[in-house]
Amino acid sequence: MDTDTDTRPKPRRGIYLLPNLLTTGAMFAGFYAIVAAFGGHYPEAVIAIFVAGLFDGLDGRVARLTNTQSEFGVQYDSLSDLVSFGVAPALILYIWSLRSLADYGPAWGKFGWTAAFIYCACGALRLARFNTQVGVQDKRYFQGLAIPAGAGLVMSYLWFVISQQWTGEYVQFVTPWVAIVTGLLMVSRFRYFSFKAWPQSDKVPFIAIPLAVLIIVALWVNPPRVLFAIAVLYALSGPALTVWGLRSARTRHKPRGEDVSGDRGRNA
Repeated sequence: MDTDTDTRPKPRRGIYLLPNLLTTGAMFAGFYAIVAAFGGHYPEAVIAIFVAGLFDGLDGRVARLTNTQSEFGVQYDSLSDLVSFGVAPALILYIWSLRSLADYGPAWGKFGWTAAFIYCACGALRLARFNTQVGVQDKRYFQGLAIPAGAGLVMSYLWFVISQQWTGEYVQFVTPWVAIVTGLLMVSRFRYFSFKAWPQSDKVPFIAIPLAVLIIVALWVNPPRVLFAIAVLYALSGPALTVWGLRSARTRHKPRGEDVSGDRGRNA
């Protein structure tokens, strides 16, 4: 074989350090959250998941800003997301609340871990669907609740319950449905606004500044309650945005007919 005529692209031997380091930090935070949950340190586990979300939001932006995007980074980011926002929240919910359902019998025990698995499986499906739609989907919107947002919803729920001095056993019949509904939202076809396309310029509306200040102050006063409220509102925005879009589309395509009653009134 003539090596001079071999024009096949050679595989890269190295990887970009900074974005993949941030991705590794996100996965480490998710792993630490599991370890903290096994030790009964649930607030620390919740905070670790939110730290993972922070790293996850940074790695993609850093890769785009430094022009260090790669197929390896895309796949590695998905695996990290599955650990930090799929497996970790599911295990934390199970350890904290769902496993206590076994006290009511084997069937209830199976329902508990099944609910955790449904959340985890839906998260994996959401990531797989997202990877197949890269370059095709409208960047302004997500199809289905993004897995970091799903993790934020279930973890802020856990943190809110703890802040109310309630135990996992106290809400053991609510937690399975929180996990299941969140999982179904992730694999749904509801449209969610993506903040990746915002802001579109260096300038933002003036109202954004006082609004950001209010959110920061509210988070400082009561982080669990405010984060849970934001997560719930964002989760509900998907169905609302989808219904509003369908109604708007029907209104635009609805044929204009004559107002027969109005014509009769004028002719009388």
